Amino acid sequence: MKEYTVQLSDKGTIAVDDTILVKGAQSTAGSRIMEGFKPLFSAEAVCRLEDKGYVIAGKTQVGEFGLDLVGEFSYYSEKEEDLKGAAAKLVSTGAVQTALGVDMNGATRRSAALSGVDFLKPTYGTVSRYGIISCAASGEQMGVYAKDVDGVKEVMDIIAGYDEKDGTCLNKDYEYCTDLAVAGKKVGIVKELMEKADSETRQRVESFAAKLRKNGVVVEEISCDFFDVANTTWQILMTAETCNNVSRYDGVKFGHRAAEYKNIDELYVNTRTEGFNFLTKATILYGSDVLSKNRYDDCYGKSLKVRRVVAEKFDELMKSYDAVLTPVCSKTAYKAYDISEAFETVFKESVFTAVANLIGTPALVSGGVQLMGKHFSENVLLSLAGSVERVGE
Repeated sequence: MKEYTVQLSDKGTIAVDDTILVKGAQSTAGSRIMEGFKPLFSAEAVCRLEDKGYVIAGKTQVGEFGLDLVGEFSYYSEKEEDLKGAAAKLVSTGAVQTALGVDMNGATRRSAALSGVDFLKPTYGTVSRYGIISCAASGEQMGVYAKDVDGVKEVMDIIAGYDEKDGTCLNKDYEYCTDLAVAGKKVGIVKELMEKADSETRQRVESFAAKLRKNGVVVEEISCDFFDVANTTWQILMTAETCNNVSRYDGVKFGHRAAEYKNIDELYVNTRTEGFNFLTKATILYGSDVLSKNRYDDCYGKSLKVRRVVAEKFDELMKSYDAVLTPVCSKTAYKAYDISEAFETVFKESVFTAVANLIGTPALVSGGVQLMGKHFSENVLLSLAGSVERVGE
């Protein structure tokens, strides 16, 4: 796999995925329809890193608009049998120290789990979204890949914090740490999600739990009834928002333009037919349906209400536990598959990740498993994972 869509420096220490803008560098979000687009400014997070002396190594491959499992359906990437994810792969091999990725539907977390690196999707509003190619604005969030929690902390200390250019960014100060005392903390293993994973994945979670117990953490199995509902709800909202956001790509102002058309209507139709892949088209159709007059109240409107219910249920759970421990994927490896199966495949795998996008809570992947907690509990998650990482030192 060619990990970079654009390589900017062979001395770079950090990579950014291709949904994150870097001034003057082609930024495509993995889609043909964005071909040739070069932004006039960089994302706020990129600017903050460059101000601190970080050098951007390049833009990494992502699946078209971040809709697939781990980036397998980028227009610009080569086909591979074993699916990993470009940014995570670069971090795992040591080609870069860290990387930035946008988590919209769990692709970044799945990539981290498959490559054996850490990834933090922080609380919604923690990191500026200014300068990302947005699809599902109410749940997408920029996060950090690194080999360990200390690497995650280092970058989060720089990129987190208020940005007036992003209306969703919270006016709040952050100070991250990875070494809080974890003895006595309570972690729940979600029974329903363990049942959806294969034996090797379950063993990975159980091994992680055993290491937590050695550090004095109380780990017990819990039952939660909202993960399937959260997944369905987020897919409805995510497809609706994506449908709206990608409507701007029409071949008129920038990006790919169809070579053959007789009038403006044909330009739009031909450009979008050529420019979007099957999965994006399926997402647009699904989003159009849930936003239609006959379906709006029953689908989109009810999903907004369910989002509040799920948030309340999760908050109630977090009164008894400091974190929940879950698989990130149903298996420890993905193989290549046909794009015609992508919509259903991604939906099934997103049951492990969707709740954090839906309600904006933090999620940390470490050791191939996932820790989730209440809003602004990143330090607890980082410290729990850090205690396990240090067991192996």
